[in-house]
Amino acid sequence: MSRLFEPPEGQQVFTRAFAPGPSDIDDNGHVNNVVYLSWAQDMAIAHWAARQSAEDQARWAWICLRHEVDYRRALLPGETATGRTWVAREAEGPRFDRYVRIDGPDGAMCAQVRTTWCLIEREGGRPRRVPPEMVTRFIDPVPTTGD
Repeated sequence: MSRLFEPPEGQQVFTRAFAPGPSDIDDNGHVNNVVYLSWAQDMAIAHWAARQSAEDQARWAWICLRHEVDYRRALLPGETATGRTWVAREAEGPRFDRYVRIDGPDGAMCAQVRTTWCLIEREGGRPRRVPPEMVTRFIDPVPTTGD
């Protein structure tokens, strides 16, 4: 088993809750392993949409090169999971690692995913180096407003 993923201190973390539906439950009576991977992809897409400009979203797209998944605790019907995602501090050319941890209602890790994504230009589909400002928008904490 891999070590538990935790986001680096001070780095932006994107969070989303997941409640499994009847079709997410497998013959063993818990959330199917493939569902966790789908949730990880959903989180990556939502984080991209929340933190990047409409112009960047129109110009760029991501393709997945690799998923690495660890499973530890079964999520049961009626339980709600909390997913957290964050990215590596640096991109490697067009490649960018993303981390996702999905915890059960007790805080125990159900699944964690490390995914390597590749940035491509929508027009032409060619890989391109991840711009530093894009990395910054994923890494820097989201500003909060004071009272």
